[in-house]
Amino acid sequence: MARISETHDGSADPIRTRLAAAGAAILTVGAGLGLRSAAAGSVAKYGGDALYTLLLFTLVVLVAPRVTPLTAAAGTLTASWAVEFLQLSEVPAELAQRSTAARFVLGSTFNAPDLFWYVVGAASGWVIHTAMRSFSARREAGTGHG
Repeated sequence: MARISETHDGSADPIRTRLAAAGAAILTVGAGLGLRSAAAGSVAKYGGDALYTLLLFTLVVLVAPRVTPLTAAAGTLTASWAVEFLQLSEVPAELAQRSTAARFVLGSTFNAPDLFWYVVGAASGWVIHTAMRSFSARREAGTGHG
């Protein structure tokens, strides 16, 4: 009989994974808001870049709870880099003039160092997701079920 925390095939329960991802997304937004209110300059900017990609990571896991940590990290890094490289065109700047939401999501100006901080965010998501999966697997193995 399957436990609440796992499905019939033994994989992680998508409902629990989604709840954890939703909680992580809320914490990430809170961290971003806290960072903007407590820090300035490079710390706020580059910390925000890393948190942007980490938030994307949590949203990917929320939508696709069975995604592997590596796939989620690669996908969110690719998306973050795509948005940054899109800033080499005039499209994000034009959209940002019309919409605050577009300014937050797309930015407006290409900045090469941002690419590194997106890696930091994706790697952080990978480490946290991998650790949580490992912890969950050890906990399940320790119960004698499985």
